[in-house]
Amino acid sequence: MADKFLQRRFDLTIDFIGKHINKDMKILDLGIPNELSEQIKSKGYNVSNTAPRVDLDIDFEIVKSDEYQVITAFEIIEHLFNPFTILKNIKADKLIASVPLNVWFSPSHWSNTEPWDCHYHEFEVRQFNRLLEKTGWKLIEGKTFKCPHKLLGIRPFLRRIYPSYYIVYCEKIKE
Repeated sequence: MADKFLQRRFDLTIDFIGKHINKDMKILDLGIPNELSEQIKSKGYNVSNTAPRVDLDIDFEIVKSDEYQVITAFEIIEHLFNPFTILKNIKADKLIASVPLNVWFSPSHWSNTEPWDCHYHEFEVRQFNRLLEKTGWKLIEGKTFKCPHKLLGIRPFLRRIYPSYYIVYCEKIKE
């Protein structure tokens, strides 16, 4: 079980999914199996994940599959060099994604030891909305939210006040 702060984020995400997605739809969650995807499955959703260590900037063929009605991407898009390409190539008609917001008091996440654990993008709401629009998605609902941490300090305190994440539900624009 996640700590109470992380669990709050998971609960918000699962509630958001429930508002827009039927449990009989087949979901591809971008990224490896994780605690959130397992909790979504435990609620009765049909969720598959991408294979471990797949570089979605290069190998994004899975999103072109007819097999899935929904693609989810929870805190994954910011790790891509070029999120435009994968978003443009998704064949599913529905997308739920969450991304970290670019907040003035905190630099983007960067790991010097794990090259896969870096944020190449942290978004403003309007930037992410525009990216979605340019890649063929119609925003149906977007919601910012806070995700405080149990750490002490100025940044964790500010995360209790300022929204630091954005979650969206989109539908593919029919051409």
